[in-house]
Amino acid sequence: MEGVKHIVAVASGKGGVGKSTVTVNLALAMAAEGYRVGILDADIYGPSQAQMLGVGEGVRPQAAGENRMSPLEAHGLQAMSMAFMVDIREPMVWRGPMVAGAFQQLLTQTQWDDLDFLFIDMPPGTGDIQLTLAQKVPVDGAVIVTTPQDIALLDARKGIEMFRKVNVPVFGVVENMSLHVCSSCGHAEPIFGEGGGDRIANEYETRLLGRLPLAMSIREQVDGGRPTVVAEPDGEVTATFRDMARQVAEQVQGQGAEGPSISFGD
Repeated sequence: MEGVKHIVAVASGKGGVGKSTVTVNLALAMAAEGYRVGILDADIYGPSQAQMLGVGEGVRPQAAGENRMSPLEAHGLQAMSMAFMVDIREPMVWRGPMVAGAFQQLLTQTQWDDLDFLFIDMPPGTGDIQLTLAQKVPVDGAVIVTTPQDIALLDARKGIEMFRKVNVPVFGVVENMSLHVCSSCGHAEPIFGEGGGDRIANEYETRLLGRLPLAMSIREQVDGGRPTVVAEPDGEVTATFRDMARQVAEQVQGQGAEGPSISFGD
C-alpha cells in the first residue's frame, strides 16, 4: 500500500452497533495523538463517512495522475468514500463482485499521502468486501465493535472468527452503547445488558479497548459533521477514544516497525 504504513480494519458482524461512529472518532483520536491518519469508507451500499466528516454533497476528489485520485481532507483526516463519487440518494444496485471491485479501486487508486494509519470502516457482515480485504491488503489488525446485547455478541463472534481464519490479529473489542444516562434525572441504566464486551474479549483472549455510552450528543455530533473528538476535544468520551487509539498504536508498534508478517488465505 503506497503511502500507508499501517492499516486497521474496524468491523462488526451486524449493522446498527455504531461501527462507523466508532471508526471516525477513533481515526480522529489517533490524529489527535500526532499521527497522520486516513479513513476509507468501505461500505459501498451505505456509505456514511461523508456526512460524519461534514463533507458537502457534490464535493468530488481531484485527479492525481492516470487512474489515481487525491483523497478529500476533513478535520485533519484524509478520506475516501463511494459517497464522494455518486449521488448519495442513488442506490448501488450491484452484485457482490462489482462491490468488491469498487472497494479495491477506492483503496488502491487513492493517492494516500504518507499516512501512519489508515482506518477502514468495514460494512456489516463477512462477505465479498471482507474477503477482498483479507486477500489483497496487508492489514495490521482489526477492531471489533459490538453492543452488550446478546444478539450483537453472536455476530461479533463471527467477525472475530473471520479475521482469525485469514490470520489478521484482533486488537480488541469496543463495547458501544454500554450505558444510558438519563439527561433529565441522571439515572444510569444498561438497557442493552452488561458485561458483553468483557465476555467476548475474554473468550477470544483479546482486550476490551473501552466502553462508550449511549448518548444523544454522540449521535447529534456525527449527524452534524463534527464527531465527538472534534466537537468536545476535552470531553470524557473523547478521552476514551484517545485511550483506545493509544492502545491500538501500542499494539501495532509491538508487532515491529514494519508491521506484522501476515499470510492471507486463498
